[in-house]
Amino acid sequence: MTNNSYTEISHSDDCAKYVNQFIQTFTLRRAEIGQGTVIKRALPSREKRMIGAWCFLDHAGPVHFPQGDGLDVGPHPHIGLQTFTWMIDGTMLHDDSVGSKQLIRPKQVNLMTAGYGISHTEVAPDHETQMHAAQLWIALPDDKRNIAPRFDHYPELPVVMKDGIEFTVLVGDFLYTTSPVKVHSELLGVDLTSKAATSSTLSLNPRFEYGFMVLEGEASIHGHELNDDNFLFAEPGLTELKLDLAANSRVLLLGGVPFESPILLWWNFVGRTQEELAEARQQWVEGHSRFGSIPAYEGPRLEAPVLPERMRASK
Repeated sequence: MTNNSYTEISHSDDCAKYVNQFIQTFTLRRAEIGQGTVIKRALPSREKRMIGAWCFLDHAGPVHFPQGDGLDVGPHPHIGLQTFTWMIDGTMLHDDSVGSKQLIRPKQVNLMTAGYGISHTEVAPDHETQMHAAQLWIALPDDKRNIAPRFDHYPELPVVMKDGIEFTVLVGDFLYTTSPVKVHSELLGVDLTSKAATSSTLSLNPRFEYGFMVLEGEASIHGHELNDDNFLFAEPGLTELKLDLAANSRVLLLGGVPFESPILLWWNFVGRTQEELAEARQQWVEGHSRFGSIPAYEGPRLEAPVLPERMRASK
């Protein structure tokens, strides 16, 4: 169906029925890590493995803890992806095998490009007492998945105000505004925040699929309730959606062109074949130079789990 035919239908009495064909919701999975930190996982799931190149999404917190009891994730490896951290409250220290050491603060993004291979740690400073963040992974396209590793820190992201909503453009283009964050696929990431209850119509790219996750408060997308228990995704084909935000609410909007090829996502690796993942695992176990080292970290490295005999590709 063309964009013109959608516009025609969107102003008819059949609009809701038409749009609802594209929308699905599913329940988030929950786990507890560290000192009572609750992780809500949206991607991957049985219902939806990826949104564009976004292949992993965890919502961590909000959580408060005594000084010295924050998250402490020891050295662990990555291949074939970019890790993307959006910090809402608290601070976290990133340290990696290419020599980057960066404290991330609220409203900042850390982007680590694993490419061929990297390892890193994520540790809350001793003085920290809170954490609230979204942790995402971006699958690298076939021609970029073995590029050299690197790290980028983005202390400022562009913000646009519309309909009483603060739109922070994390990745891609939205509301005629472009994020500086460097990715390798057609992607969108936007943080939407409002102090008062409000509504807005979101303009969409019909080539993109989209996902919505509440980070604070409540919202609804075209009449579908969105809370901290569920995730909503919309298939390609829509040019707009109605958003209703409750007071003091925050929503994460993701989008992207459906990914070019199936991927295998296991542990901290994104690959294309089982053999590729098995080789990377063995190299981590053996301390191969592919993943470097982080001498400043005084604890043990994370141990690689056993690789399943057979894995299902995601797309």
